[in-house]
Amino acid sequence: MGTISGSKGLTPAMATDQIRVTSVFTTHTPVAAGHDVFATEQLEQATGPFWTTMGMTRDQFMALGSPGANDPRFEMTVLSLRLAGRVNAVSARHQEESRRIWSWMWGKKPAAAIPINHVTNGVHLSTWMARPIRDLVAKSLGSDWELEAEPPAVAAAVREMEDDRLWAAHDSLRQLLFHYVREETRSRWRDKWKDPTKLAGSGVLLSPAIFTIGFGRRFATYKRADLLFRDRERLRRLLTDPARPVQIIFAGKAHPADDPGKRVLQQVFLAAQDPSFEGRIAFLEDYELHLAHRMVAGVDLWLNLPRVPLEACGTSGMKAALNGVPQLGTLDGWWAEGYTGENGWAIPLASGDSDTDQQDMEHLFGLLEDKVVPMYYNRLPGQHSPEWVHMMKGALTAAVEGFTARRMLQTYVTQYYVPAAAGEATPGDPPL
Repeated sequence: MGTISGSKGLTPAMATDQIRVTSVFTTHTPVAAGHDVFATEQLEQATGPFWTTMGMTRDQFMALGSPGANDPRFEMTVLSLRLAGRVNAVSARHQEESRRIWSWMWGKKPAAAIPINHVTNGVHLSTWMARPIRDLVAKSLGSDWELEAEPPAVAAAVREMEDDRLWAAHDSLRQLLFHYVREETRSRWRDKWKDPTKLAGSGVLLSPAIFTIGFGRRFATYKRADLLFRDRERLRRLLTDPARPVQIIFAGKAHPADDPGKRVLQQVFLAAQDPSFEGRIAFLEDYELHLAHRMVAGVDLWLNLPRVPLEACGTSGMKAALNGVPQLGTLDGWWAEGYTGENGWAIPLASGDSDTDQQDMEHLFGLLEDKVVPMYYNRLPGQHSPEWVHMMKGALTAAVEGFTARRMLQTYVTQYYVPAAAGEATPGDPPL
């Protein structure tokens, strides 16, 4: 904030005003554990009384990060909200929740008056769209389309794709995924695993000919990787249906300090080895970038089940959509604005005070049993489902039009970074 010694620097009030005009803060999660909070004693022990160099008292400095009059802690998000003139959430739904969470900082003003807006996250197209899909677009727009084509032109090219070609490209990506699973299992069986039951849960019993659901992300409890396991018998019937079988690939890691998340992961891991599921569940270890590339492109459906409203955005479904993979998910994060009815399925918001997880589970099974699985298998032997390919095109179209890193960066630059760099007046009243 500068020093007030002699004629140098600014007063704390002047410095605060200057910081606000030129600073942007992006808040990333509604989950309390994602916001760093420290005891003021911890902060003082780590930094020493450095506030004296800024012409401030200890109490003045600590007040910048105070979560309330009677709360002695120092919260980094509160500090950022007080000092940043432009604040954004990372999806429209997250904007609503952020305004609710932090309304106390604006004296309980109406939500519309709280200057927290949003820039929905996006994913890098050239990184996450697999080569066979990119080549299909190139047939219409030329080899330089990733750099030169505007989103409406790309969306139009997707709609004009021949169904057979899109399905063939997807099938090739499915084969790559299953080849990867087999080879990784072979390597682990040779070098690491001693227990043969691990083979059953590794994915070697999966079949490329069967409808495949993907669930790959961090195993935080609110993401509910275990939602389907609330009714194991119903799940078993879904997976082992002789006419329309289903298989699920899980992958992900839990935070080292998240014991509840570890227990969810363990539940999925053990279910993958349960003979009653007939090898229709796989848990892939060491989830990382290369495995993620194969999963988002090679599965048929992406599953996203956060407990509303705890998902700020979520980008895994965007990555899948860039490969023509529809999503089934709760209306949270990006899916609340990305769901069109032609790019996947949405679990309606739970109602009343009853068990939210139970309601979401019932809707999830209902959608899978009555709509998703029948649509996928509504086809002649050896052919694709026209309805399913239409849904694939819808997923691709929505992703390229609204959920790329290009669109995200354009919004940040024009609405946040350039105004901040120019020192333009900040929108809305500052927090109290």
